[in-house]
Amino acid sequence: MYPLRLASLTAALLLPLAAGAQTTQGLYISGAAGPNMRESFAISGAQFMSGLAGTRAQPSGRALGTSQVGWNGVAALGYGWRTDAHGMRTGLRLELEAHFRNNDINRLKEFGQNLARTGGTTRSYGAIVNGYADLQLGRYAGVTVTPYLGLGLGFANIQYERVNGRLTANNTRTQLDGQTNATLAYNLMAGTSFGLDSMLPGLSATLEWRYFTAINQPVNTTVTNTVTNASIRRPTTPNCCHDNSLLLGVRYAFNSSAAVAPQAAAPAAPAVAPPGVARTYLVFFDWNSDGLSARSRDIIKEAAGNAQRASVTRIEVAGHADRSGDAAYNQRLSLRRAEAVTNELVRAGVARSAISVQAFGESRPLVPTADNVREPQNRRVEVVLK
Repeated sequence: MYPLRLASLTAALLLPLAAGAQTTQGLYISGAAGPNMRESFAISGAQFMSGLAGTRAQPSGRALGTSQVGWNGVAALGYGWRTDAHGMRTGLRLELEAHFRNNDINRLKEFGQNLARTGGTTRSYGAIVNGYADLQLGRYAGVTVTPYLGLGLGFANIQYERVNGRLTANNTRTQLDGQTNATLAYNLMAGTSFGLDSMLPGLSATLEWRYFTAINQPVNTTVTNTVTNASIRRPTTPNCCHDNSLLLGVRYAFNSSAAVAPQAAAPAAPAVAPPGVARTYLVFFDWNSDGLSARSRDIIKEAAGNAQRASVTRIEVAGHADRSGDAAYNQRLSLRRAEAVTNELVRAGVARSAISVQAFGESRPLVPTADNVREPQNRRVEVVLK
């Protein structure tokens, strides 16, 4: 119940914060690794056999195994879709994951007593289909921050390698050895990805908490009387495995590198319409930005000066965005760009009442592109002197 409550609480905290940013779209690969904490597992079946094989009766008590902190590695192939809801940018992903976990035994108990000379290793491996919901926060210092929640269902094999110990008081040695049959397993995930497009388009780093569990399956158990060397060998069903992991990983989306247009430099001079037609100036912007460069300010200053010299009565300012993102977010971004240019015109001496502002988002590209393509010439504001 604890992992479910934690996942629900995480969702409740993150959903109100969701806002426009980038999502993972199309085919991607990912990998992650980190420490794995395996919860204690019951070995009551082995304890029952120890009572049968031993030389004396033992008081009642717990029978369990505990593990040292181990490690967990996962690799996945997935596909993502962007979804837009109520002006917020979200995403859905579906992936096939291969996983491997390894933990050495720390302690074994039977009848509430620690077994001596304990050792061995438990491992789990298999494949799981995971589904994710990306809940995006925004872009900070050039890094896109995208929390996500996930749920997965698949199968796992649990392997016991010489998990053993001696109950000196009962003259018995218990050993679990072998591998279970494939069993149902599931994941619960909560994490955050950090978009590193500035380093490599499509690249993200991920930090994730993950809960994993598998349905119990029997494994071979042998209990030997250390005095008579008589043995009992039967399948028993340890209550393993319930794991918590902290994973650091990377994700690479293939379509981002193919779709991103070269970051061409902004045009050095404003475009001028033929004589007799309104003079037009183009101000270009960086991706996902409404900040003005020094060259952009020079263009705006020139437009303001010509407007005053020509005694124009109206200046139209129209903001635009490329198609790399959802339409609602790009609409807002194009408006911010138009307002940034308008404010600069006012600072250059143009009356605010003479300026009309419009925002067209991604609906009027200068260069037609497919969805989710970054095109520098579409990230612009047009200033038209009437």
